[in-house]
Amino acid sequence: MATWSTLGFQDSASPLMEQLIFFHDHAMIVLVMITTFVGYMMASLFLNTFTNRFLLENQMIEIIWTSLPAIILIFIALPSLRLLYLLDEVNSPSITIKTVGHQWYWSYEYSDFLQVEFDSYMIPSADLPSSGYRLLDVDNRTVLPIDTQVRVLVSAADVIHSWTIPAMGVKADAIPGRLNQISFIMNRPGLFYGQCSEICGANHSFMPIVIEAVSIDSFLSWICASSEA
Repeated sequence: MATWSTLGFQDSASPLMEQLIFFHDHAMIVLVMITTFVGYMMASLFLNTFTNRFLLENQMIEIIWTSLPAIILIFIALPSLRLLYLLDEVNSPSITIKTVGHQWYWSYEYSDFLQVEFDSYMIPSADLPSSGYRLLDVDNRTVLPIDTQVRVLVSAADVIHSWTIPAMGVKADAIPGRLNQISFIMNRPGLFYGQCSEICGANHSFMPIVIEAVSIDSFLSWICASSEA
């Protein structure tokens, strides 16, 4: 059961990821139905010993096997386009943070607050606590409130990186000299892990991202303590 659970998506932490999982299930149902039907037709052809010597053409069959795939593609394309526009939508963010990719760590700036910025490095395995995750934990986690619209501005200082949190369904390339933006809202507290998803150099796989989703009161307390530090 544990092995089977690793083959699917992570548990969603945002409405966007829920929609992505719904679309994945929708597309998989369509694919399973097509595969089952084609497999049944192939098996029936192999096992059928009857032939029709006078069947030269059948316009109705040609119309069906031309129009049916087009209808199926429409049923897949419409939810896909809807989801594509939802992922690009930015709805009046309450908090904006900026993350900059470096070789090989992330730096964060809380633009709405004064003097709240830090670098986030991976914790070496020798210093990792027993409860930590190897190659995924960082020394400074990115603390964000739940049930709040968050906008993340993503850029890079040297080469192309990619800021990704699978549980939230967000991924944006960090390109030097360019600002990309993503928006999400977290619907539950917890720790959510990600990594740089762009091959950016020798330590590409050692640029983890950790989002700590907390309540709004806890976030305000953390912001006050970080501003005073």
